[in-house]
Amino acid sequence: MEHESIEREIFIEASPEIVFDVVSSPEHLRQWWPDDAVYEPTPGSNGRIVFGDADTGGATGFAVMDAQPPRLFSFRWTQPVGTAAEVGNSLLVTFELTPTAGGTRLRMTETGFRDMSWDAATLETQYAEHQHGWDYFLPRLAPYVATLVTQP
Repeated sequence: MEHESIEREIFIEASPEIVFDVVSSPEHLRQWWPDDAVYEPTPGSNGRIVFGDADTGGATGFAVMDAQPPRLFSFRWTQPVGTAAEVGNSLLVTFELTPTAGGTRLRMTETGFRDMSWDAATLETQYAEHQHGWDYFLPRLAPYVATLVTQP
C-alpha cells in the first residue's frame, strides 16, 4: 500500500553484535541519528530522542518494543514525550541484522504511516520527510561503525 512502509537495506563491515549495539544504545545512536537520546535499550523502556532543541519542539517519544541481540531491535517513535506509544500515535521502526560474509546486512523498516489518521497531504509530507531522513541518516551508520571496529 502506498505510503505504508519505508524499507532500506545496507551492508556494514562489522559483526552483528557491534551493529546491534550501535542501533540500540543511546550513546551510539546519538553519533549517527538524533542529537540526543535518553532511554534504556530494553523492551518496555520509554524515553525520548531529540533533533535540534528539545525546548523548541525537537523532542519526540521513544519506546523500545523488542530487543533480541544481536539480530533485532525495534522501537516506536513520534508520539509526544510522556505518552504511551501505540498504533495510531507512533511509527514502528525495526532493525533486522543478518550476519554475512565480511559483516552484517541491516534491514530497516518503518511502518505505521497510514495508522496515524493524518489527512492525505500530511501523510504524503510525513512519508516524504521520513524517506529523506532515512536516506540521510542510514548512510552515516557504516562510517560510524568503522570507527569502532579495531583494525588488525
